[in-house]
Amino acid sequence: MATVLNTRIPPQTLQADIEAFVGLKAIPNYTPVNPAYSFDAVSQLHDALRKAQETEIHAQNALAAARDALSAIEREFHDAILGVKSQVKAQFGPDSDQVAVLGLKKKSDRRRSQTRASKEEVGAA
Repeated sequence: MATVLNTRIPPQTLQADIEAFVGLKAIPNYTPVNPAYSFDAVSQLHDALRKAQETEIHAQNALAAARDALSAIEREFHDAILGVKSQVKAQFGPDSDQVAVLGLKKKSDRRRSQTRASKEEVGAA
């Protein structure tokens, strides 16, 4: 008897089990000693398996739909915040405290680019 684990049966093994169940249907005089392995008991488990698989598929589809909806809302929110940042820069200026409140660097806080030394200055050094 198999122990109950929290891991799933590999798909190939499960498919082989389903094929064995289909084969069991073709055995006319199957009468096991243990009633837990009777055709009716195994048939009920097969039906429960199919129903659980169907439920899982519906849940996966619902999860995918929820993720798609969430992604669309995230994108819309992100685009709105980008617009807000642009509007704050336009209204208050790129060197304002309001720009810093939004998490952006003020223009005066940006590192100044260093100019390259001319060839004459390099040769004199």
